[in-house]
Amino acid sequence: MLLATLGALTIFALMAAILSKRVSPIVALVVIPVVASLLGGFGLRTGKFMIAGIESISGVIAMFVFAILFFGTMTDAGMLKPLIAWLLRTIGRKPSRIVPGTALLALLVHLDGSGAVTFLVTIPAVLPLYDELGIDRRILACVASMAAGVNFLPWTGPTLRASAALHLSLSALFTPLIAVQIVGLSFVFATSWMLGLREERRLQTQPAPAYKHPGQSLSEDKPVRPRFFLVNSLITLVVLGIMISGRIDPAIAFMFGTVIALTLNFPGLKVQQERIAAHAPAAILMASILFAAGSFTGIMKGTGMVTAMASAAVNHLPQHGIRLIPLCLASLSMPLSLFFDPDSFYFGVLPVLANAATSVGLPAATVAHAALLGLHTTGFPVSPLTPATYLVVGLSDITLAQHQRFSIPFLFAASLLMTITAVLLRVIPL
Repeated sequence: MLLATLGALTIFALMAAILSKRVSPIVALVVIPVVASLLGGFGLRTGKFMIAGIESISGVIAMFVFAILFFGTMTDAGMLKPLIAWLLRTIGRKPSRIVPGTALLALLVHLDGSGAVTFLVTIPAVLPLYDELGIDRRILACVASMAAGVNFLPWTGPTLRASAALHLSLSALFTPLIAVQIVGLSFVFATSWMLGLREERRLQTQPAPAYKHPGQSLSEDKPVRPRFFLVNSLITLVVLGIMISGRIDPAIAFMFGTVIALTLNFPGLKVQQERIAAHAPAAILMASILFAAGSFTGIMKGTGMVTAMASAAVNHLPQHGIRLIPLCLASLSMPLSLFFDPDSFYFGVLPVLANAATSVGLPAATVAHAALLGLHTTGFPVSPLTPATYLVVGLSDITLAQHQRFSIPFLFAASLLMTITAVLLRVIPL
């Protein structure tokens, strides 16, 4: 019980520190869990927990660093300028069209099931367009997050984890949720249109903010012309195709892509160093945050605080309340993403909840359905425990606090709407 209380306090303290903007995410992610681990009596083992957590996401960190350098180099080379011009000619300069279009792009890219790939493709592609028109970057982060979060397909991480943890077929998990997901996606596009329309009205009365990209210094003195537009586009498609195929690690794909892009577009040592230096601050900042997030996850897992919180929640449920586990879990699934990382929940917590539910005659699948309505589906793009969250804020060039404050209400609303729909369709029993 003491360990569960310590874990809950650690999460609450972390979220309060980040949202208050009193300390940077790096400080909060490192100091708070270390103090909690020492208070829990784990002493020098805390360091081992931190290293284990960092090692578990080292590939993601490498991918993120080289993705920033790759897309930054391509932006400096002017590859996106013709695309932006075409989009402006096709759909005009109306945010009420551009924002829903962003949701559609993110939804289509997320058909491969990877949240990281979705953000790596969607955000760099449309961010210059948002900046060109002065559309709030938080909207871009929110809309991409909603589209990826509601799109829980049979091959996405949460569904696969739930299937493996409870030994259920993917069809048994996904098929009952198809209608629920359609309602959720309808909410995503309706909200995207509303946000775009609201931004359209704002821009009619307020001047658009002037954004400055890291690579803009080169084009200010000497405008960059897309000399190798077709070649750069082909390189980008090849890198993204290889990454989506899964045949080569994404970090390797972006590493070679960065080398080719720099050599082709900016031949010469001096100019290549200038381009790397222009994007290095963003890459280093977000890599350091990811390292800190990895150490935080490692401590929460290594100390057993995650498992203790789950066991305490189940043990303190009254017998008559066990039948309400699916409903309660579905209603709270999105915010619970802020407390548990995907592996810890689906492999550690979900089986405990499913066993409790089956003891009163409820199918284990109903507990899995409840979890999939928000737990690291709508919740993963804002959770401090998932690397994808830091991809969103890093690529959008906003702070974690800005993203969470803006996006959490919409993601939570999508989760609750899908929960209500699931109850009405009797996917979730009352």
